[in-house]
Amino acid sequence: MTDASIDGAPPTRLARKLDVGDAVVVGLGSMIGAGVFSAVGPAARAAGNAVAVSLVVAGALAYCNATSSATLAALYPESGGAYVYGRRRLGNFWGFLAGWAFVVGKLASCAAMALTFGHYLLPGFARPLAIAAVAALTTVNYFGIRKTLGATRIILALVVAVLGAVLWATLAGGAASAARLWPLDPVGPRAVLRGAGLLFFAFAGYARIATLGEEVSDPARTIPRAIPIALGITLVIYAAVILGALAAAGAAALATSPAPLADAVRAGRFAPLAIVVRGGAAIASLGVLLSLIVGVSRTTFAMAAARDLPAWLDAVHPRHRVPHRAELAIGAAVIVLVAVLDVGGAIGFSSFAVLAYYAVTNASALTLPRNIRRLSRPIAAVGLIGCAAIASSLPATAVAGGAIVLSAGALVFATRRLTLSA
Repeated sequence: MTDASIDGAPPTRLARKLDVGDAVVVGLGSMIGAGVFSAVGPAARAAGNAVAVSLVVAGALAYCNATSSATLAALYPESGGAYVYGRRRLGNFWGFLAGWAFVVGKLASCAAMALTFGHYLLPGFARPLAIAAVAALTTVNYFGIRKTLGATRIILALVVAVLGAVLWATLAGGAASAARLWPLDPVGPRAVLRGAGLLFFAFAGYARIATLGEEVSDPARTIPRAIPIALGITLVIYAAVILGALAAAGAAALATSPAPLADAVRAGRFAPLAIVVRGGAAIASLGVLLSLIVGVSRTTFAMAAARDLPAWLDAVHPRHRVPHRAELAIGAAVIVLVAVLDVGGAIGFSSFAVLAYYAVTNASALTLPRNIRRLSRPIAAVGLIGCAAIASSLPATAVAGGAIVLSAGALVFATRRLTLSA
């Protein structure tokens, strides 16, 4: 394990073009998307109107994870996020396991977001539309991070406008009642944690800023500022929208709805706006899918550079300065998954894998020496314990699937090491 100097940005084969504002946009574009449209229903089903408490728990855990991510990303401003941190602070195995969990979990998320787009836009042609969306967004990413950033800005503006319309329609539509918010449904701590785990799916994009460490200018300054700003803005927006939906429709209605925010709007006198919400969810799915492809391709690129994945993925386009082979490979893999998977269960599975990823991040932060640690040890410890507690509270199918994926990753690591040493 080695310590890194943060006296300046280290050399990079990618282009450092993102400032604080750009990095905040990347983080917001990764979080403010389809997650809030899709995760509210399952979370309300798990926790009732105590989903509001679940949101606070998910936000608190995200803050702990973000603090650890920001500190480590400033020290190690490289593509790969927790894959890099785990390798540097804990050893190659833990770094590989984090990268494996991220790539596999987020590939499933990519497929789920692409299918969500197709189902919202035209259910009868969901798969062809999902495949077309993946191909189009992979092409956008191929032509450089600036093209990705421009598309993210447009999508983010549209989604925030739609969520603003949801909030206005639920609060001003005449159906909102504080009685639906209190008293809280009599559910136990495990139900609240399960709701938090499902809502965590909607927060998980803030580390995209850290994953793009080799494309951020002045990373020691930019990353620690951008991550908490993006997380704070997202938490405020989510809290307002979820509380408005609960007040307008109630937890029971949200829990049984395939489109909970649209149904919350229908509960009041502005019901025609529900079609706008449907369109917003489709656009939001595209925004999340765009950022997911970026993040997964950068982690794949970093793992290939360390020869934990095939070496041919370790290539940078000479003109656009992006990991083009990794982006194309990820796009192709997502298209295959879109052809064979459905959306069901993807949120829980993705949350489990990402929580494993952040557990490695917090464990890595705990190893930092006191003279360079910019966070208190208790925050990293709470983050580590919280990741384990919430992951274990997820539905049994998600826990079992996640455990199988992590075990497969350990087997791949051992097999690859034996092959390389032979």
